[in-house]
Amino acid sequence: MKPVLALVGRPNVGKSTLFNRLTKSRDAIVADYAGLTRDRHYGNGHLGKHEYIVIDTGGFEPDAHDGIYKEMARQTRQAVAEADVVVFVVDARGGISAQDHDIANYLRRLGKPTLLVANKAEGMKEGAQLVEFYELGLGDVLPVSASHGQGVRDLVELALATLNLPEVDEDAEVVDDGSIKLAVAGRPNVGKSTLINTWLGEERLVAFDMPGTTRDAISVPFERDGQKFELIDTAGLRRKGKVFEAIEKFSVVKTLQAIESSNVVLLLLDATQGVTDQDAHIAGYILESGRAVVVAVNKWDAVDSYQREMLMRSIETRLPFLKFAALHFISAKKRQGLGPLWGAIAQAHRAANCKMSTPVLTRLLLEAVQFQSPQRGGMFRPKLRYAHQGGMNPPVIVIHGNSLEHVTDTYKRFLEGRFRKAFSLEGTPLRIEMKTSQNPYKDKEA
Repeated sequence: MKPVLALVGRPNVGKSTLFNRLTKSRDAIVADYAGLTRDRHYGNGHLGKHEYIVIDTGGFEPDAHDGIYKEMARQTRQAVAEADVVVFVVDARGGISAQDHDIANYLRRLGKPTLLVANKAEGMKEGAQLVEFYELGLGDVLPVSASHGQGVRDLVELALATLNLPEVDEDAEVVDDGSIKLAVAGRPNVGKSTLINTWLGEERLVAFDMPGTTRDAISVPFERDGQKFELIDTAGLRRKGKVFEAIEKFSVVKTLQAIESSNVVLLLLDATQGVTDQDAHIAGYILESGRAVVVAVNKWDAVDSYQREMLMRSIETRLPFLKFAALHFISAKKRQGLGPLWGAIAQAHRAANCKMSTPVLTRLLLEAVQFQSPQRGGMFRPKLRYAHQGGMNPPVIVIHGNSLEHVTDTYKRFLEGRFRKAFSLEGTPLRIEMKTSQNPYKDKEA
């Protein structure tokens, strides 16, 4: 699992700037879930072979008792609970404040690995100007400048060194036992644990009518018709207006990690509540992760024909980017519609690991170009010459040619449709990359 770094500090010390620097993006929000946008954003970063998750939090007031500051404090406490290392950010130019002391006292009581980082330290000497921060009692002060990138690499190296992570051996052989890792993801109280209990035929997971019951991502081995599965019941992600209690550790992080580590994700929707913003956010994260996906609408027996029609419309309008995924209507409680789910899951897994030969891909590409040529871009029309597979899970098709930077997104979707139909790629994202050939004489003098 990826280590988790939580950025904590009072308002306006540069946490969000540091977050974007650590995730190497100006818009590095990965999991922008409803109810979390105010205080917690999740992003992915990497240093060499090591990857990590960063949590950005709002301004922290540990002793806030009412209003928005109380909710922000509770969100930050949850981020700290989820973190492996806490990065306490202070303002090197603004100096120490009473609020910094309050945060430091809170972090010292927890005893979790903590790094004290003095941001906005560009051009400052490490001596007298930073010595006052030692009175916070959190050890050495690391000067950084998030806006200029100074000291950020040292920060990540120190954070990862604190965890004593094992060396990543990319050449190590991965033992594949043939099992399919299936993550069941969705909002709280949509019936994830009930569905897995129904599959298992026993009460292996706690399931009752209270959102947020599952505290961690639970893995359960399962076998059906000779095929091994590893069922992962992820903790539900809260709806807007809800907050996390301190005991609900790992809920969001473990859900994101479970999605990334799975082969197939079953996205569970609630027929009685329709498709919400949070459903769309979860679906977006699944797509971003490149996981194969099957969509199932639970509690289908509890809605009438009008509600079903409205639900279908909302799926079409709010989840248009999952058109490639199979859609099933089930009732986990009454065991209705569960059989066909397994076929869709197996198909999605096959599609995600489909092998496509270069001659067949090239033939399909040329046939598509003959049927419909790409639009001209400026003086030149893109020339698509050949294609080959660039990866699996999700499948990646690399197309080579000239002036491919002018190929429109509409034409890419046209090509995607042709490839999907030819290889039966239902249930998996498909990524198409364009590589323009370089002119060897471009930089030579005439």
